[in-house]
Amino acid sequence: MKALCAAAAALFLSGCGYIGEPQYPLLHIPLAVKDLAAVQRGASIVYQFTLPELTTEGTGVKIGQVEIRAGESSANQGEWYGRSIRIEATPDANSHVRSEIPAAPWTGKNLTFGVKVFGPSGRDAGWSNMATISVIPPLAKPAAVKAEAVAEGVRVNWQGPAGQYRVLRRGESEKDYALLGNADATQFLDTKTDYGKQYSYIVQAVQKTGSGDVESELSDPIEVTPVDMFAPAIPSGLNAIAAAANIELIWDRNTEPDLAGYRVYRSLAGGPFEKIADIPESPSYSDSKLESGKQYRYTISAVDRSGNESKPSEPVEISAP
Repeated sequence: MKALCAAAAALFLSGCGYIGEPQYPLLHIPLAVKDLAAVQRGASIVYQFTLPELTTEGTGVKIGQVEIRAGESSANQGEWYGRSIRIEATPDANSHVRSEIPAAPWTGKNLTFGVKVFGPSGRDAGWSNMATISVIPPLAKPAAVKAEAVAEGVRVNWQGPAGQYRVLRRGESEKDYALLGNADATQFLDTKTDYGKQYSYIVQAVQKTGSGDVESELSDPIEVTPVDMFAPAIPSGLNAIAAAANIELIWDRNTEPDLAGYRVYRSLAGGPFEKIADIPESPSYSDSKLESGKQYRYTISAVDRSGNESKPSEPVEISAP
């Protein structure tokens, strides 16, 4: 009889399989937002964050509702919540939320933002990271922005009060503006430009506060296409040496990256200077077309690849051998 029962039990287990621990239903609680950020820009406060993609259980998220709140800062979260206001915003196709509220009601106060994301059942994983900013009267938007090509690159000027500024630039093949540099005055020199390429510049005033930077509205953009109209530096250190049957000229090398070469000018017996040679970048020249015993004067100019020519160097004078 015992053998029969054991056989029956074995048959039952092999047919139905092992029954494990009971599986509890998923809670579908979205992860908390981690990238909430806010900044004052002009008369507005811009805030942004990204909705979670997963639940606390690691599954794909289903969002029931999103609660966004802004209120005067407090060390007590319950007190902050009680005097905060609820604000609404719509995420984009990438689940990113970016919106703004007026800054005026919060001027002179510290304002804190918080976000809570709920699942379909109304459960949540708690508040996001809190984003706090110090709200001040709006900074003036930089005005009358100008950009002009100079020998060193592009100089950007604008009008605005004393303070700090950011200069942003977009090249002709670039989609977005990128930070180029910071300025403590109302001008900035961009030395990283190429002739013939178009650049667009915008400027923004910035002020540091206890909670970070406050920004002005972005200036209107200004475009410029630098054209090389700038001559190289005047060659220096010109020296003349009489050899057996010629006069050797040497001078200091120019440092311009677009230098094409030099032009050599000669004057006989106090007459006008005439060009006698175009030479490549080597800073030397040998003049053998001479009349023995006569007095010669020489001067040198530098020429760039765009054909711009410098003023002539200080002349040197020497008698032909």
